[in-house]
Amino acid sequence: MALIKSISGIRGTIGGAPDQGLTPIDIVKYTAAFGVLVQQKGAENKKIVIGRDGRISGEMVKNLVASTLQAMGFDVIDLGLSTTPTVEVAVTMAGAAGGIILTASHNPKEWNALKLLNEKGEFISAEEGQQLLTIAQDDKYTFAEIGQVGTITEDDTYMQKHIEAILAHPLVDKEAIAAADFNIVLDAINSTGAIFVPALLEALGVQKIKVLNEEVNGHFAHNPEPLPEHLRELCSYVEKNNASMGIAVDPDVDRLCFVCEDGSLFGEEYTLVAVADYILQHKKGNTVSNMSSTRALRDITEKHGGTYYPSAVGEVNVVTKMKAVDAVIGGEGNGGIIDPQSHYGRDALIGIALFLTHLAKFGKSIKTLRNTYPNYYISKNKIELSPEINVKNLFASIQDRYKKQPINTEDGLKIEFDMDWVHLRTSNTEPIIRIYSESNSKTTAENIAKRIMSDIGELL
Repeated sequence: MALIKSISGIRGTIGGAPDQGLTPIDIVKYTAAFGVLVQQKGAENKKIVIGRDGRISGEMVKNLVASTLQAMGFDVIDLGLSTTPTVEVAVTMAGAAGGIILTASHNPKEWNALKLLNEKGEFISAEEGQQLLTIAQDDKYTFAEIGQVGTITEDDTYMQKHIEAILAHPLVDKEAIAAADFNIVLDAINSTGAIFVPALLEALGVQKIKVLNEEVNGHFAHNPEPLPEHLRELCSYVEKNNASMGIAVDPDVDRLCFVCEDGSLFGEEYTLVAVADYILQHKKGNTVSNMSSTRALRDITEKHGGTYYPSAVGEVNVVTKMKAVDAVIGGEGNGGIIDPQSHYGRDALIGIALFLTHLAKFGKSIKTLRNTYPNYYISKNKIELSPEINVKNLFASIQDRYKKQPINTEDGLKIEFDMDWVHLRTSNTEPIIRIYSESNSKTTAENIAKRIMSDIGELL
């Protein structure tokens, strides 16, 4: 069992003892703390938007969250089955004081989480997150008396509103997409992508759509993180059925990756690269991605005359840097597209629309498009953390071993080796150390990761 309180919200495995897993007591406690945080900001309205992905525990968690907010005097707008980006845009569309997304993103089915949004539909800051944890620790809640109890309203109209906003985007070309006559296979991983992505594709004029794992039941057909080893069914289906491409999203539809017509992966890292290439052709400016993402984005940005800026890992950090440097596009190498013309949040739906427009105007296959980009390889690895491991001391020891190399400690530990690099950091969402290494050679990238993992093994 695990309960993780971080910049990414309150995330844990369902069940167990309070403060050891995501139990009903924890759900009520942290929802109430969020309510206090919203009240302290003096919001003019009492509306809070909530929505959930297709997880088994989703209905239970939703009922606890909605009732807690109602008990605090908030009027809850319940979107029901939804996506992370749809809840984000719904907050601003509804003029709400905040929002809560009930999803553990790419984590397996036993996990769920409360992802917390401010009045802009953006994740709360690290400072606000710390305030929330203090409120919860001190049990500083005040619930409404009977005359001030809030309401709960179910509203399933925001999927269509979100799609309409995407269609109105100045760089989304519905006619070009329809004319391309794409034949698309979607892996919806038994969550809300099975509802929202086909609806978007149909609105964009795509008529040939096949959905794999389309029953929204939370029993994920495979590990829900859209990594190569989990997408073999999609890759095989695309190749055998002569599809134009495959699309994979995670359970809350904020991450996106593509499969080429020959069944090969376009590359999760290259989702942002391709969308940025298209945006920069029409809107000159700067770009941002976290420092665990491929350097290919920097190459493409500089090709179009812009400047690339790295940020610490985490959507909040990417958004903060994007605003600071006035970036026209940004995101993360895990397939997260953040388009400020849409909203400041990772959104697979706007990513799909922009990518398909780019491909349609490119006029050739998705494989050919991929071959136009610099070819780097990132080796992604992780090491499980046990409670007795002192990560700070571990990183200090690794840093000392490589003290002759350029080192960045802004977010974990990043070590550069000429054109190659390795980045070590603890996850915001899981009890692990992530180890990402990049080179223009797959063998070199993997060898760098193996060397660092060997070093960690020796030190432990």
